[in-house]
Amino acid sequence: MSWTKPKSMSRAQRWTTEVENLFRFQQAGYRDELEYLQVKQGAMIDKWPETGFVKKLQRRDNTFYYYSKKRECQESEVHKVKVYMY
Repeated sequence: MSWTKPKSMSRAQRWTTEVENLFRFQQAGYRDELEYLQVKQGAMIDKWPETGFVKKLQRRDNTFYYYSKKRECQESEVHKVKVYMY
């Protein structure tokens, strides 16, 4: 199995929907959606239809994180979110 490795990483500068979802993946222990799909083969990613935000993620220890349809990544957290380039 070949894992896709990121070529570079930067920090989020401002909040966007993409940064919100990255925040949720990183909280659950993954870099991003790509790594989640590589680890959890065949996993479906539930998203809130209204916002497009991730609804639920399975951690590596198989417990679940459930997320609100509202923004969870506070302004003070935005700079902690890692944005990977492939």
